[in-house]
Amino acid sequence: MTGHPAATTGTAGADARPCPPRRVLAALCVSEVVSWGVLYYAFPVALASITADTGWSASATTAAFSGGLVVSALAGIPVGRWLDRAGPRRVMTAGSLLAGPAVAGIALAPTLAWFVAAWLVAGMAMAATFYQAAFAAVTRWYGPGRVRALTTLTLVAGLASTVFAPLTSVLLDQLSWRATYLVLAVVLVVVTVPLHALALTPAWTPAREHPHRDAVPASVRSIVTSPGFLLLSGALTLTAFGMYSASLTLIPLLTGRGMSASLAATTLGLLGAGQLLGRIGYAPLTARTTPTTRTVAIVAASALAIGLLAAVPGPVPLLVALAVFAGAARGAATLLAATVVADRWGSDRYGALSGWFAAPITAAAALAPWAGTALAETLGSYPAMLTGLAGLAAVAAVAAAASSRL
Repeated sequence: MTGHPAATTGTAGADARPCPPRRVLAALCVSEVVSWGVLYYAFPVALASITADTGWSASATTAAFSGGLVVSALAGIPVGRWLDRAGPRRVMTAGSLLAGPAVAGIALAPTLAWFVAAWLVAGMAMAATFYQAAFAAVTRWYGPGRVRALTTLTLVAGLASTVFAPLTSVLLDQLSWRATYLVLAVVLVVVTVPLHALALTPAWTPAREHPHRDAVPASVRSIVTSPGFLLLSGALTLTAFGMYSASLTLIPLLTGRGMSASLAATTLGLLGAGQLLGRIGYAPLTARTTPTTRTVAIVAASALAIGLLAAVPGPVPLLVALAVFAGAARGAATLLAATVVADRWGSDRYGALSGWFAAPITAAAALAPWAGTALAETLGSYPAMLTGLAGLAAVAAVAAAASSRL
C-alpha cells in the first residue's frame, strides 16, 4: 500500500502541526472508557435483569442492542463527513448530548418498541462518540506520532469493560435495571460532555482536496469506489466478522472440549489480555514493516488463530495459549483498522474515508453474536463454524494483498 502520493503529500498539512496538549489525549481516553462502558459493556451485564423484569425475550432484547450497532455503522458515514468539516469537538460533544437522553430512553422504555427505538438513537450517538470520531481526532492532530497516540487510546479504552462491567453489576445489586441505566446516563453526560466541549480545542482545518494519482484531484467518492478501497475494506470486514464470531463463541467451544465453565470464562478474559499485547506490539511492527506487509500479516495471523482454535482439541494450556494468540491478532487488527486509511490515502479526509471504510466492519461486528451461533447450528458444531471462518479470513488475507496493487 505504498507508492500513492496521497500517503505522503496528503498529510503534509496535518503532519506539520505541533502535537496538541496532553490533556487532549487524556480527555479522549477517559471519554472513550465512559462511552464504551455505558453504551456497550453495560448491556450484557444488565440483560438478564432486563428480560426478567420486562418479560421481553433475550433474543429480541439483544436484537435491539445489535440494531443500535448497525445504526452506528450507517451513521458513521455522514458523521465522518461532519468530522472533516467541523472537527471532533462539535461532533463528539453533540454525540454525548444525544447519548444521555438515549440511555435515559432505554431506561424508561415502557414497551419493547420504545426500547428498540431508544437503542437506534443510541446507535447514532455511538457513531459520534466511539472509536471512529476519536481516531479521526488523533489521526489529524498527532500526525506522524499518531500510532503511539492511537495505541495509548486503545489501551486505556480497553479498560471500559474492566471498569463498567463490575460497576454495572454493583448498581444492579442495589437498584433496578431502569434506575441503573438512569445513573449511567448521568455519569455519561457529566463526564463526557465537559471533556469533549472543553478539552478538544486544538485548531481544526476543514479537509481539502489534493492530488491522488498522476496529479488528478481525487474526491472521496472516487476513492471509496476504487477497487483497492473496496478490497481492503472487505478484507478487514471478513477478518472482523471472523474474529468477533470466534471470540463470542469461545466459551461453548471450550466447554465442548471438556473445560469447566469457570475456566472457559477465565480463558475468554485472557483473550482480552491478549488484545492488549497485540496493541502494544503494533507500534514496533509499524517501524519494521510496510503498510501492505503488516496488513497481510495481521489478517493472516487472524486466519491462523481461528483455524488453530478450530483444529486443536487440547490440552488445556495450549487452548489457553491459542486464545491469547487470537486476542493479540484481534488487538493488532483494531489498530490496523485505525491507521490503514491514513497510511494509504492520507489523513486530511480521514473522517469521511474512515466512515465508509469502517461501516461494514462495524456492521459485521454487530451481526457476529447472532451469525456465529447460527453458523454453528447450520454446520453442526463450533469447530466446523470456526473452520469456515478461518477460510473466510484466509480469503481476506489474499484480498488485502491484492488491494495494494490497485
